Amino acid sequence: MMTVLGKEMDGFVASGALPGAVIAISSSAGDQISAVGSSGPGGEPLQADAVVRISSMTKPLAAALTHQLAASGLLALSDPITRWLPELADRRVVRRLDGPVDDTVPAEREVTVDDLLTMRLGFGFAFEVDSCPVAELAVARGLGMGPPLPSAVQHTPDEWISEFAGLPLIEQPGRQWRYDLAYSVLGILLARAAGKPLPELLSERLLQPLGMGDTGFAVPEHARERLVPCFTGGDVVFDGTDDSDWLAPPVFPHAGGGLVSTAADYLRFGRLLLDGGGSLLTEAAVADLSADHLTEEQRSGPSASIFLDGEGWGHGVQVRLDPALPRRYGWGGGLGTTWYNFPDHGVTAVLMTQHLPPLGEPILHFWKTLDDLLGAA
Repeated sequence: MMTVLGKEMDGFVASGALPGAVIAISSSAGDQISAVGSSGPGGEPLQADAVVRISSMTKPLAAALTHQLAASGLLALSDPITRWLPELADRRVVRRLDGPVDDTVPAEREVTVDDLLTMRLGFGFAFEVDSCPVAELAVARGLGMGPPLPSAVQHTPDEWISEFAGLPLIEQPGRQWRYDLAYSVLGILLARAAGKPLPELLSERLLQPLGMGDTGFAVPEHARERLVPCFTGGDVVFDGTDDSDWLAPPVFPHAGGGLVSTAADYLRFGRLLLDGGGSLLTEAAVADLSADHLTEEQRSGPSASIFLDGEGWGHGVQVRLDPALPRRYGWGGGLGTTWYNFPDHGVTAVLMTQHLPPLGEPILHFWKTLDDLLGAA
């Protein structure tokens, strides 16, 4: 598999469609990691241990952490989030997405932890209207509905939730799957439930036990020389290396998109799920995390139709539903990173690039090639 996938990505490098990529595969044959191309236009050869910004691939880790806290009795997925976030009591909901912020009705029920995991909080991007005043107000308040840069949010977690509490929801809790603020709320909840900051909690519970020493909300000191730049618009630097936004600990550790990592580190996490959770997660938790939780109506909703393309959603992961294709679950990041597990084949695969928006053609071709290889196996 690695030979074929590497050759395909080499073709995109040669054509100029892709500067470079790190490819990682874990299967019954063991772990294989390789790099093709360069770190960017005119850059140095890309190394297999390159540190990259994984943006929304943070979500599956946050979901796994939630299941760990549930197993420890610190929370239940059915719990109302107001148990830890009293600021969010008595939610109001706007009557219309494009209506006035102060034209609201009471929420029909409380938001639960599961609503956050499944992104059915009742708040996020409203693509189906030309203008959504509530979402625009969230942007104006600096709540992070924009490019995934740590410096985009300058609120502490307590300040963030206070600002968010001043906004109504844009729809009733549980009604729709909608990107993207649910995991921002989840990260604050997890820290309060465990009584420690999210970076410390994630490190103690998942990163350290898995040996993910290159993963964190800031680039670890020992790994700074391996951070590669992220580009946008071809050769324009979105985030560099010497002045990267990820060099210092963020004011707001974002559970939905704040981590840096490496292909090798993320392969360890993928393998944990593929192996049933090991000593860190129960098999039931992995099954719940990787199962589709959406209704048919929610899968075809305005946000889901853009981000999920007809597939399902578990806890932090997209879930493939097409029985004609290899079963898989996983997720990608808005800066060009993707990961999927293929449980029926015992395979976990990671593709790391660094570009905003992700370079769609080579990424889609990578996964199509892997589907074909697994389907023929």
